[in-house]
Amino acid sequence: MFNKVKKIRKTEKRQRFGLLSVFCFLFFMLYSATSNAQCAMCRAALETEEGGVKAKAVNDGIVYLMAFPYILVGVIFYYIYKTRINKKA
Repeated sequence: MFNKVKKIRKTEKRQRFGLLSVFCFLFFMLYSATSNAQCAMCRAALETEEGGVKAKAVNDGIVYLMAFPYILVGVIFYYIYKTRINKKA
């Protein structure tokens, strides 16, 4: 009897954690704030150029470099999740 109760509680905790994870993911994906991510020296150098092509390229490079750590952490957590699921099965 106690084993069934523990199993139900674990399932409820997993469901709550899953819902909380989904909520947090959606919140952070849908909420965005506009920012200018440049140091003062970069900004001064890029504001002198006409057209802003170089400034857009620098901003795209910053976003490109910022994406890889998040992708790497996501892959690592997915691997850990899969190995834990396989151990339980």
